[in-house]
Amino acid sequence: MAKREPSYDKIAKRYDFLSRLVFFKSQVKAQTEQLGYIRHCKKLLIVGGGTGWILKDLNAITQPMTIVFVEAAIEMIALAKKVVTHHQVEFVHQDIEDYQTNQVFDAVLTPFLFDNFDGAKAEKVFGHIDALLAAEGIWVDVDFYLNKQSALWKRAILKAMHLFFRFINVVRVNDLIDTSPFFKPQYIPITEKHYYGNFIKAVIYQKQP
Repeated sequence: MAKREPSYDKIAKRYDFLSRLVFFKSQVKAQTEQLGYIRHCKKLLIVGGGTGWILKDLNAITQPMTIVFVEAAIEMIALAKKVVTHHQVEFVHQDIEDYQTNQVFDAVLTPFLFDNFDGAKAEKVFGHIDALLAAEGIWVDVDFYLNKQSALWKRAILKAMHLFFRFINVVRVNDLIDTSPFFKPQYIPITEKHYYGNFIKAVIYQKQP
């Protein structure tokens, strides 16, 4: 019997609850507090937007924008479509590396995306998204963060997350990928903020011409 591909579909309706149960509002704040950096963009790409709750917060940006919301889990997209937004949103049920378009985006948001991949796939996904972002475009990358000095409690939480998500066949990774080398040297970090005891990191990058 063929092994089923990992999917967030089975926990889509519970995902936000589980996130807030463990991380309170840290994952939310790590994304919403960066939205000011994309307030002037006209075309936004959201990759792995989950339940789409961020679309409601994007209503605070009064300038109309076109949003392409790429999400691999169809149940997540079903929930995201229920979010009321005044922006024009195109929902795409697809893995981002398979998404093809002639559009070029002013900004991209990748919330907790790369922690789903091993190094090889993360690099492939990064290259694909990079090709979709315009020169001088803004990349908002939010994800979990560890370094050699990280406390044991952070490693314990990450280990528990990986065990749980592998058990229910959501992801198959074992480690957290450091994506910062992917952004060098073609991106300049504008700002960096940390949340939940520095376990969550939000970085605003600008792509160089």
